[in-house]
Amino acid sequence: MEKNSTRNLILTLAAIGIISALLLTFVYEWTTPYIQANQAKAQKQAINEVLPNVEEVEEVEKNGNVFYEGYDNNGNRIGVAFKNSGGGYNGMIEVMIGVDLNNEKIYKISVLNHQETPGLGARITEDDFKSNFVNKPFGDYTVVKKPPTEDTQVEAIAGATISSESITKVIENGLDKITEAYGGGN
Repeated sequence: MEKNSTRNLILTLAAIGIISALLLTFVYEWTTPYIQANQAKAQKQAINEVLPNVEEVEEVEKNGNVFYEGYDNNGNRIGVAFKNSGGGYNGMIEVMIGVDLNNEKIYKISVLNHQETPGLGARITEDDFKSNFVNKPFGDYTVVKKPPTEDTQVEAIAGATISSESITKVIENGLDKITEAYGGGN
């Protein structure tokens, strides 16, 4: 009797495991295209946010990185957008950076993804913080705890200095990759 109940228990658990695995596979396969479509839409919005008056975007690969070159109505390149990521306080921070290559300035940044602390580090998504980078020159940035007095200073979010420094490093690293790929003033 005991051998039969153990065998039935094992068969039942195996059947439940197989059914669950098949169900998870089906749900994953069904949702993947929707997730990818939403990610592509969010990326397109971010590119339009960081490159002013862009009409057409061309995806270009250089040095193993993907860049998004933005063009106006006349086919003139307005600038380049680049998605970069790096570690934050609680996890990865993913940022879209839009730049004017001719003047070596940042147009704008857009935070695509982060796991920073709500109410503190998550404030990196607010316009008040992102304005630290609007129309700023390429260079080495310093995070300061008081209002900035120089173009390359970034005012830290009170209580979230690590998040402020982390996103600043992600942006600097992204600018380095853009400069490597396109050279200066190109």
